Amino acid sequence: MGHVVTNDGVMLHYEEYGEGDRIILSAQAGVFYPHGIHQALADRGYHVFCMTLRGFAPSSYVSEDYGEAWYDVFAGDVVCLADRLGIGSFFYLGASHGAGVGWHLLWKHAKRIRAFIAIVPGPHSLEEGVMSYRQMLLQGIISAPPPFDPPIDNDPEREKRREAWHRWLESLPEPDEREKQVDYGRPLMSCGTEKKLREVLASMNTRTLILGGIDDPISTPELMMRTAKCLPHCKLVIYANCGHNIDTDMPEELAEEADRFLAHTFCLNSPC
Repeated sequence: MGHVVTNDGVMLHYEEYGEGDRIILSAQAGVFYPHGIHQALADRGYHVFCMTLRGFAPSSYVSEDYGEAWYDVFAGDVVCLADRLGIGSFFYLGASHGAGVGWHLLWKHAKRIRAFIAIVPGPHSLEEGVMSYRQMLLQGIISAPPPFDPPIDNDPEREKRREAWHRWLESLPEPDEREKQVDYGRPLMSCGTEKKLREVLASMNTRTLILGGIDDPISTPELMMRTAKCLPHCKLVIYANCGHNIDTDMPEELAEEADRFLAHTFCLNSPC
């Protein structure tokens, strides 16, 4: 583990897995699950850095509201981490809101991103509003999110994974009140309209792999299909009997798909 400090004095915490020059950066709010896709990719020979976004422990809390610029700030922090570690270009992997950071990296820092592994990535249609599900829950606008994951049928190993993940979640401390004030909204919301959002997606030339579940109520198959249609260079894989937390339900399977995509695209495992 380690930390870097941004130009505006924010401390960014990161965890490090694996080694070598096949570098993956990832970011999310809060700590990363210690037995997910990131560790599975490290086992496959990638050097993975998992950064906690500003505003969330163990990174620095922030009091400033960045409005429509939250994801731009988050993307800038990922680039800051790369700069502080002496990393030029890198693969980016993000799930859910972490994938939202990825869209802003492709939009504002495309030259730094070799490829994007986008897990349940949306981005949400701006016709649905801009408040994050997390903040809607905290403010009582919704009493509970829709069921994120379907029941697991006849897969004992996957059931064990999900049970272990739930036990880990229950072991986490209650979020600090300062975290509860953060509403980072939704990716690309400064586009203003769904039409403009699609135009921005269509301008992104970075090779992208989208991984999702057919039963995801947040990043729905229809939403991911829309995104894949917009992107010039995209592969979309949707798994049956999977929902929004596919990265912890099926980390090995997703790591295998991501490794195959990167190896095929960049000839990582053999000379081209």
